[in-house]
Amino acid sequence: MAVIQEAYIQGISTRSVDDLVKAMGGTGLSKSQVSRLITEIDERVNAFLNRPIEGEWPYLWIDATYLKKREGGRIVSTAVIVAVGVNTLGKREVLGVASGPSEAEPFWKSFLRSLADRGLRGVKLVISDDHKGLRSAAGKVFTATQQRCRVHWMRNALAHVGAKQRPAVVAMLKTIFAQESAEAAHEQWHHVADALRERYEKLAVMMDGSREEVLAYMACRRSTGRRSRPQTARTRQQGNQAPGRRDRHLPQYRRGHPPRRRAHARAERRVVGVAPLHDAGNDRNVER
Repeated sequence: MAVIQEAYIQGISTRSVDDLVKAMGGTGLSKSQVSRLITEIDERVNAFLNRPIEGEWPYLWIDATYLKKREGGRIVSTAVIVAVGVNTLGKREVLGVASGPSEAEPFWKSFLRSLADRGLRGVKLVISDDHKGLRSAAGKVFTATQQRCRVHWMRNALAHVGAKQRPAVVAMLKTIFAQESAEAAHEQWHHVADALRERYEKLAVMMDGSREEVLAYMACRRSTGRRSRPQTARTRQQGNQAPGRRDRHLPQYRRGHPPRRRAHARAERRVVGVAPLHDAGNDRNVER
């Protein structure tokens, strides 16, 4: 039965699941059997969503993706928001997932408060993109430094640079994040911005206005004593992108199933810590 549930989560149609069961020597699946199996998935998802969060989690990544679902006979986009944390032992876990109609501030605030109610504490750095509603909600729920996601910021920065010049600009920007201290990083930021100002004025202006929020992790790193780079959301984004890739292959009647079930069931499998803290900021593909 676990194989059948896994096949369903991966987006395989009910008919194909039925063929799979027959190929494995079974007699096929009825609609009632499928419903019972999906109910079991929902029970596991609800247990995952409501589990207590124990210990301290100094680093918290939050972001959203969009999935399709059937609503009132129409196919509409639904926001699925995800929170990933790293605890003091360097263990990374998906802490929560929720779905709603949009990424408005009340939605984010309700989601973050639910994490706090489940025991999330010790948050020192919240990493997110520049979404105003998200950042406002995080500031109201957690007393923590807010870090702008470096991957998002880098993409925004490179939008002001021609394709042929991007490798050189990326190399210059990376020298900022290679610095060992906050003072050196801020100094290098000014140096790079001034070097780019004549040719890429818009990029330099963007750098002038975003320095503090992009380098916020430097102060947090010093306070924790770890040589970590918790300033990107790449691992979280990879998890977010997976449901969307799967959904592109689903027929519309399957897309009508709750997005939370698909996203949460996949997130549940990511609960085991898989990487030390110093790997959380891997950005080797950002210049693509």
